[in-house]
Amino acid sequence: MTRPAAGRPTGWAPLCYLAAAALLGVAFIVSLGSGALHIAPEEVLRVLQTPDDSRESLAVWTLRFPRTLAAGLAGAALGVSGLLLQGVTRNPLADPGILGVEAGAALALMLGVVFFPALGGLSVPLAFGGGLLAAGLTLGFAARSGFTPLRLALSGMAVAALCSAVTRSIQILWEDRAQAALVLLNGSVAGRTWEDLARTWPWLAAPLVLALLLGSRVNLLALGEDVARSLGAQAGRDLLGLSLLGVLLAAGAVALTGPLGYVGLIVPHLARGLLGRDHRLTLPLSALLGAALLILADVAARLIDAPAETPVGLLIAALGTPFFIVLARRIRA
Repeated sequence: MTRPAAGRPTGWAPLCYLAAAALLGVAFIVSLGSGALHIAPEEVLRVLQTPDDSRESLAVWTLRFPRTLAAGLAGAALGVSGLLLQGVTRNPLADPGILGVEAGAALALMLGVVFFPALGGLSVPLAFGGGLLAAGLTLGFAARSGFTPLRLALSGMAVAALCSAVTRSIQILWEDRAQAALVLLNGSVAGRTWEDLARTWPWLAAPLVLALLLGSRVNLLALGEDVARSLGAQAGRDLLGLSLLGVLLAAGAVALTGPLGYVGLIVPHLARGLLGRDHRLTLPLSALLGAALLILADVAARLIDAPAETPVGLLIAALGTPFFIVLARRIRA
């Protein structure tokens, strides 16, 4: 039976879930109504119930609905991915962006677009391969200098910088072929279509559901491999499986929206701050908070410089960098 987090009253977790779900619902409606054509919330609800041939209905169903779903799905995947990676590595700085997973996935997608365009329908497997290779390089570099949180983060940032440099070089040298991947480089949900969702959602939905069912396994690994083995867990198998699951979620998000660093860092800390360290409780909350955060960030990116749009990846980076600096200073202290 799941117990409430220490210091929280009984029933706190359901309240957090309800509040997060309400926030997600509000964010969804606001996102469907925001843009060059402003649509009032009551009109959004009417169009959702009875679609017609009006401008409002076409804007909602053709442009904004798939865009909002893409932001919510990617945000949930990144939030859960970050919490998984932080749990299995016992590193509060672990994040798909900081560990180089997102940059490696973006590089693999660029290579696919430029040199293997026939593999366009396999964007998630390509991104997964690139993210997995980048994560392996990060762990390899960190192992030579010790697995402290800061060293692991620095190794990941070095790998991410290398992958980003190669990606930009390919963009410059093969500019005509790289046009199709330019939107993904800065991270954006603009222009996401129903076809994009159909291609990527199965690769994200199944791992998300699986991750939500494995909270107890993450709890054991968070205690350390030796303790997990003493409690009867197959620590090595669980560590590998959950790490691959975290990389797959991040890679799928990159295939859908491009690299959106710091979502997987901020959301897990928010979830733990609300519900403690029980991953059976924080994994579902991270999914809800990640989806709501990314949708709201996309709305803000549309409104900051309207009618032009700011890539949501740049906005999240501006918010996440101070968070990372403060967190790193606290860990070092």
